[in-house]
Amino acid sequence: LICRGLGSSASRPREDSWLKSLFVRKVDPRKDAHSNLLAKRETSSLYKLQIHNVKPECLDAYNKLCQEVLPKIHEEKHYPCALVGTWNTWYGEQDQAVHLWRYEGGYPALNEVMNKLRQNKEFTEFRKERGNMLLSRKNQLLLEFSFWNEPIPREGPNIYELRSYQLRPGTMIEWGNYWARAIRFRQDNNEAVGGFFSQIGQLYMVHHLWAYKDLQTREDIRNAAWNKPGWDELVYYTVPLIQEMESRIMIPLKISPLQ
Repeated sequence: LICRGLGSSASRPREDSWLKSLFVRKVDPRKDAHSNLLAKRETSSLYKLQIHNVKPECLDAYNKLCQEVLPKIHEEKHYPCALVGTWNTWYGEQDQAVHLWRYEGGYPALNEVMNKLRQNKEFTEFRKERGNMLLSRKNQLLLEFSFWNEPIPREGPNIYELRSYQLRPGTMIEWGNYWARAIRFRQDNNEAVGGFFSQIGQLYMVHHLWAYKDLQTREDIRNAAWNKPGWDELVYYTVPLIQEMESRIMIPLKISPLQ
């Protein structure tokens, strides 16, 4: 009994320490903001992700309207913005449109574009007509991860996957550290298009954009990653950082620079 009591007393501090480790997270002091630590320093681009849920009976008319108006904004030299890609969701939430814009020059460029569009009568009419076709809409302002590929136009045909991760607050730096290594495992087939994290809108959101020839190619490439030493370990450490995740398979519209 005495031995059992001594053994129990000796193990209790160790058990207490283990239990505390489940709830108490030791974090090194932060020296800078996420945007400065994780984003590309050589560029000052800001991205806007728009997600529109369209009335099912209006999707064709919505696509036609966007294809008529959006290129005029994208190609206008006086607007410091570029349409990176525009898609319809194929698998995932249905009757959905996704647009990704780049503002070269950050927030000042965004403000300049918004101010000019308010004076643009054609765009004002476009927004009114578009609004009648929508069930809901939301947007986020994003920065791109420094270690991801720059999203540049590409020829098709391709399908695109937008994988969106809601991270636990306080884990963005940890995510970035792991994926700075993980992205090396996903470059062999040029499938990595862009990686972003939110600044305004739903916070602690990460979006990874991938391109594939078709769904079977996507399956083959993803399975091949598990044969590379180190990929399984990186997945093991990043999964606990995630609260929710979503995958959209998307088809580009004809006007999308990403085909």
